[in-house]
Amino acid sequence: MIILGIDPGTAITGYGVIKKSKNSLKCLDYGCIKTKSGLPAGERLKIISSQLNKIIEKHEPEAISVENIFFFKNAKTAIPVSQAKGVVLLCAAQKKIPTYEFTPPQIKMAVTGYGRAEKKQMQKMVQKTLNLKDIPKSDDAADALAAAISCALSLGKKEA
Repeated sequence: MIILGIDPGTAITGYGVIKKSKNSLKCLDYGCIKTKSGLPAGERLKIISSQLNKIIEKHEPEAISVENIFFFKNAKTAIPVSQAKGVVLLCAAQKKIPTYEFTPPQIKMAVTGYGRAEKKQMQKMVQKTLNLKDIPKSDDAADALAAAISCALSLGKKEA
């Protein structure tokens, strides 16, 4: 099963693609969709949609895992993240790909066994779980891979 993990944001949307086999997880691809800050919100969302559709076409995921907003300190950041998440949900719905949402504590618990794990601990566990040579560059891509891992582990429990 191929799973696309997404860490949504209008400036940077992280993505990570993993393949879940019987007893292993393998990283297929990861990176970031970046938009320029001077662009109108609609243009930024259009770029995210276009790039995300290319990633979906390339990897043909059977599931999409999205990091859900858990809490926010101000609406200035929560609203753009929610808009980017909306684009992800729309792209998934248009392609009829099931979508799963996980809060950051749920992702941390799945990946590290501790819901309040530090960022570095998360990145190291992503590296170890996916047997990567290095810690993934970009926090957003690492978070997206962690979301994909959470989904793979969650779906694995449902299959058992």
